[in-house]
Amino acid sequence: MTENTHQNSAGSVSGAEGQWFGFKPVDPSKKASLVRDVFDSVASRYDLMNDLMSVGVHRLWKNDLIDWIAPRAGQRLLDVAGGTGDISFRFLERAPTASAALCDINEAMLRVGRDRAIDKGLLKGLDYIVGDAMALPLPDRSVDVCTIAFGLRNVTEIDKALAEMRRVLKPGGRFFCLEFSQVKVPGFDKFYDWYSFNILPHIGSKVAGDREAYQYLVESIRRFPPQDELAARMAAVGFEKVEYRNLSGGIAAIHRGWRL
Repeated sequence: MTENTHQNSAGSVSGAEGQWFGFKPVDPSKKASLVRDVFDSVASRYDLMNDLMSVGVHRLWKNDLIDWIAPRAGQRLLDVAGGTGDISFRFLERAPTASAALCDINEAMLRVGRDRAIDKGLLKGLDYIVGDAMALPLPDRSVDVCTIAFGLRNVTEIDKALAEMRRVLKPGGRFFCLEFSQVKVPGFDKFYDWYSFNILPHIGSKVAGDREAYQYLVESIRRFPPQDELAARMAAVGFEKVEYRNLSGGIAAIHRGWRL
């Protein structure tokens, strides 16, 4: 599923994502609580919905992410917006003597992740932290790898969260962001828009019982910075050797940056 890797050389870019909840203008001070309500509502059906919405392809994207990380023994992962644990679990399965901290602002999502870990027999090397991506409750230079998968678009201030994730990385540590992005295949973008705005909210209504939550998720994807802009914003907060890989024609992308 991995396609070309792109190096970034763009300048600094800033955003005003905190002023929007999907396509709706909001008071930035209220956005976090609105997002929290969305994920509290869908937590119990979140993983099932991911499978239905992506026809299972999100699993391949997450495997691509882990392949690029190449987890090693003894490493410490911080999985921001780690929710139900998909990234942390894959990381520990690749490197059983590593450890992971699963951090999420939504306690309901963490509870689902903890239950899933128990079901998988992952009882060691995994910590659960209720925490905000913009103010991570971890010391400076304390983790080897930091990831955020399908969570950065929900943060009120993306640049502040990026700076925080760089702060907690050790020198030589790497940051990875897996997120929906901008489709790069001509013609396919129209079908993708139709599917996103017509089918996904309908599935959300029928399966998760919350059409509005999935309408927000679709809109939040469209408001997220495209590949080159996100790469530039990573560089602006101090990440080096920033690059990204498009997945499935740009439906999703993995960005990587180093703290050197």
